[in-house]
Amino acid sequence: MIELSFWDAYGSTLLHWILVGAAIGLSMVLLNRALVAFGVKRETATGYALVLPWLLGLGIWILYPFARSLYLSFTQYNILQPAQWIGTDNYVKMFTGDKQFWLSLRLTILYSLFNVPLGTLGALGVALILNRDIKGIGVWRTIYYLPAVLPVVAVALLWRWMLSPSSGLINFLLSPIYAALDMEPLAWFTDPDLVLPSFVIMGMWGVFGANTIILLAGLKNVPRHLYDVADLDGANQGQKLRYVTIPMLSPTLFYVVITGIIASLQIFTQAFFIEIPRRAGTFLNVLIYREAFQFRHMGYASAIAWFQLILILLITLLVFKSSAAWVYYEGERR
Repeated sequence: MIELSFWDAYGSTLLHWILVGAAIGLSMVLLNRALVAFGVKRETATGYALVLPWLLGLGIWILYPFARSLYLSFTQYNILQPAQWIGTDNYVKMFTGDKQFWLSLRLTILYSLFNVPLGTLGALGVALILNRDIKGIGVWRTIYYLPAVLPVVAVALLWRWMLSPSSGLINFLLSPIYAALDMEPLAWFTDPDLVLPSFVIMGMWGVFGANTIILLAGLKNVPRHLYDVADLDGANQGQKLRYVTIPMLSPTLFYVVITGIIASLQIFTQAFFIEIPRRAGTFLNVLIYREAFQFRHMGYASAIAWFQLILILLITLLVFKSSAAWVYYEGERR
């Protein structure tokens, strides 16, 4: 094995870092002097110069790839050859000639329809339990949050083993039921009809995570005097939950639902590390990855990505429009 010196191994990268940093620093100085020369106050010019690195990052790393992907969606591009303009052919192929796209779209939307409400209700239930004044509540809160700090890849591999048809923990626990009903163990991820339920069950793992903590923080902000007034009116626990807790928590629930929809429609890591039958389709993000980096169909992958973006925007907009009917903001005039 040839041993490389530090400079041979990292010299080129280090030199590029230094040159880029120097170029950004020089740009900041030149911008500052130019603004001052055009009569801008020195303090204001300094502010613009200091935000210049962020503006450069926004343009180079976000806006340019954004615009470039839109352009590529109208081209045939395989990385090795220049992009060729083909108009809307990628979009026509996506909607009329790609069965895998429709299977993936169906699986992604159905997963979101089940995962978001079940996950939100589960997280709300756990948050209500953790909001109670019981002994050792700090320890319980830590335990319930532990699954959220595990790497997503590890969680995916764990669930792949747990739902394994032959050696998984779930089928082992259900074996008495299988024996009583004289049925074969469920194939979970390898049965096209059980792929969706398997991912929904795995998605419930997210109940014990950030959403629970966010909802718990929201519960802590519900004014105590509202519960005191409800007690004076003779309200029971269910009525206090319905008429006090849920309305006051609705802005937090709104945030959890919006972020949950976006995350569900963009699920990737779990789906990428768990192989499922081709007949069941896959998730949109995995389909985009395969088209782009396995088949080098960068233009077609960009077209699917733009469709996914518009789909997320439309669903998010619908939820925003519906918020006037179920989200309550204290102090808001109606």
